[in-house]
Amino acid sequence: MTERTRLSVFTTTYNNGRTLATCLESVKWADEIVMLDSFSTDDTLVIGQGYSVCIIQHEFMGYGPQKQMALAATTHDWVLLLDADEALSLALQTEIRQLLQTGPTAEGYEIPRQEQLFWRMVHPATRMNHYLRLFDKRRGDIDDMPIHAAPKIKGRVARLKAPFYHYGETDIHTKVDKINAYSTGLVADKIRKKRWGIPLIMLFYPPLFFIRSYLFKRNFLNGWAGFINSAVAAFYVFLKYAKLYEHYQFARHGTGLLPENAPPPPSAPRPGSTGET
Repeated sequence: MTERTRLSVFTTTYNNGRTLATCLESVKWADEIVMLDSFSTDDTLVIGQGYSVCIIQHEFMGYGPQKQMALAATTHDWVLLLDADEALSLALQTEIRQLLQTGPTAEGYEIPRQEQLFWRMVHPATRMNHYLRLFDKRRGDIDDMPIHAAPKIKGRVARLKAPFYHYGETDIHTKVDKINAYSTGLVADKIRKKRWGIPLIMLFYPPLFFIRSYLFKRNFLNGWAGFINSAVAAFYVFLKYAKLYEHYQFARHGTGLLPENAPPPPSAPRPGSTGET
């Protein structure tokens, strides 16, 4: 009889008291839970202590470095990345525990994520995104993306069937705040990758993205919540390139297109600046 594969769960937190208990409850059976906290001021630490979590604190370094530091603190080879606003479904808990009992046959596993869509969870027939979350850390680590940092591994990646839940977008206000912050955070990455053709992308890509989200990913099954989500997602695509275009316009014109002696906008390059960030 083969020995059961041991599992470390790792997560990063900052003021996640609203969702953390649900997250930790779904993985309390794991052999180890590591929580890297960015000095929360709510009850996040108290909740973590109640689940006998290994808590480490470090100032926020960016999504990629933060998750990589949490991963490095785990002691078992097989790890599960779970954000503090996510939780495993009961079916997924069973599926993972059975996999650990029999032994993994791939180096990593992608898992479908079922989203909270404002006032409802998405319809099970909505086409869900799959995320690599369960993997052998000897075969990879966390990438350095500034926003959507994720594991990257060498080896075969299989898929699990049962979903995990995401409770991050509880209302439209929260989602809009998130895409505003994310789109700003991605500007530097797009500058580094030298993205061109921005006006055409702004014009044509958002409506195509809406069609992809609403029809092809079957968000129409979620009623008006699905329509609103697809519209906001298309706006997110627009914002990423609109802010990139804005960056290049400030770099090119500075305050030259404003009235003389007008105060510069907060994001405008100061006199003598190259406009690069």
